Amino acid sequence: MPVLDLGLIFRTSPIDPDLIRGKSQPLFPSGVAEGYWLKQASMSPYAGSMYHGSPLLLSLLGPLTVQRIKGQPSHLFCSLVFVIADILSAMLLRGIGHKLQMAYGLNARLLGLLKSPRDKEGILPSGDIAALVYLWNPFTIVCCVGLSTSPIENMAVILALNGAVTRRVPLAAFGLVMATHLSLYPAILTIPVIFLLGYGLDAPPLKLFLQTRNVESDNRSSTSSASKQAKLKPTAHLPFLWRTVVHFVFWVLVWSLCVLVLCGLSLSKHGGLEEMFKRTYGFILSIEDLSPNIGVFWYFFAEVFDFFRSFFLIVFHVNILFMLLPLAIRLKHRPCFLAFIYLAISSLLKSYPSVGDSALYLSLWALFVNELAVDMKFSFFLFCGYLGVSLLSPVMHNLWIWRGTGNANFYFGNAIGYACFQIVFVVESVSAMLNHDRALKKCNPNHQEVKN
Repeated sequence: MPVLDLGLIFRTSPIDPDLIRGKSQPLFPSGVAEGYWLKQASMSPYAGSMYHGSPLLLSLLGPLTVQRIKGQPSHLFCSLVFVIADILSAMLLRGIGHKLQMAYGLNARLLGLLKSPRDKEGILPSGDIAALVYLWNPFTIVCCVGLSTSPIENMAVILALNGAVTRRVPLAAFGLVMATHLSLYPAILTIPVIFLLGYGLDAPPLKLFLQTRNVESDNRSSTSSASKQAKLKPTAHLPFLWRTVVHFVFWVLVWSLCVLVLCGLSLSKHGGLEEMFKRTYGFILSIEDLSPNIGVFWYFFAEVFDFFRSFFLIVFHVNILFMLLPLAIRLKHRPCFLAFIYLAISSLLKSYPSVGDSALYLSLWALFVNELAVDMKFSFFLFCGYLGVSLLSPVMHNLWIWRGTGNANFYFGNAIGYACFQIVFVVESVSAMLNHDRALKKCNPNHQEVKN
């Protein structure tokens, strides 16, 4: 049986930092500034090597990179926009948390778990906690200081979830379309948003409510078994609001058409929509830029030979899709939590991750503090891991890129550790939520198996 020689797939020579350091450094504070300068010079904003974002975002932020107040830094206006975006995101998160907290209290009351006012006082304000976690998260602050566009992308994602939670269909569709347009990966949120609009907010499995109703019907009267089954029949399946979902699909098509028309007009003299798709989505999927980041793709594809590159591109990207369906089937009764899991997985497996992705899914995790606070077993371990990786990443980057005293393996080892902590965090969160649902079944005083 032949043995696969990894030397035929991966280059054995280490990455040369000079190749990365030797890339042309533009005289601009950010990629947005470079793209806007090229556009003002009647060139394609994608003619350079730094900007690969939305032309609409370029039209919004580009003018702010050249406007300045006397005696103040040129990026002051951009920083102000990012701060406003983070504040709006925190307010939207607080609204989502308030709705989820009300649903949590209502479901607990229906299941007979809240018998006294003291039990109700034990419900934590998840919306306030999520907003504070997002605003005071060091990752969020770093994104603002580093002039990353992550705050705007995160705001679009949170806007989509807020619209779905509050049943504002046009708002949910607009947020999803804009989030997908800005960074592609939020397209997977279509599944949890449809569940939110079709089934409603997060709740324990329907079987628990069926068992409770069965016990209540047995206690009220001793009617025949046929009449009992008739009473349970209307609630045997969770009603799905197809009309709302169709309304959502309609608005998604409307907003998508508007975005495409605006992008086409913006790039009418520079290749049109074909150029945009090639330089944005194509850039994300083909992983052309191998500059170091907190992900693992850059090192892997810098080492792999070009002959195997297409194969591993397909494998890496399909990994995300393989996880969508099983998680959707198992967690369809908790669509907001499903959205959090999807975002955490995509931040782990996306081509160009940033710390802004972690800031987003960590704040969404705080929305479920009532369900997960007790069952998370490795909270302290994960906290120390995230803290250690956050401190080591800039140190390793400085040693390798700027001082030249380290090598790629130092920085990549830190990225691998970060990926491992994210995997443990996702697995722990899913396990804790499933354990919480099992605990509800055991603690339900009206628990009784549904009779056939």
